Amino acid sequence: MFKIKEFTVETIADPFKILVGDRYEFIMDLEVEEDDELFHDEGVILRVIYVVDEGTEKIVKHEFQTGDAGKYIDFEMEDDELEMVAAFCKVNFA
Repeated sequence: MFKIKEFTVETIADPFKILVGDRYEFIMDLEVEEDDELFHDEGVILRVIYVVDEGTEKIVKHEFQTGDAGKYIDFEMEDDELEMVAAFCKVNFA
């Protein structure tokens, strides 16, 4: 399990109105324990795309990256982590 230390959130612009709903990009700086398989010495960043559309709110994409160079980390969130991040996004998107 990880903890969110810091985050930024920005609205993703859709000037052509092709996408349905509002999209937000979260960049989260994570605290990961050393014995966790996700741990990297450089730190770990979680990038999340969160969609809000007519009462539906959900994560449509997420990816882990190293904190220094932003290299992709091939790792999936567990169900409890996904629920925790979705709840975090719900509270912090606006």
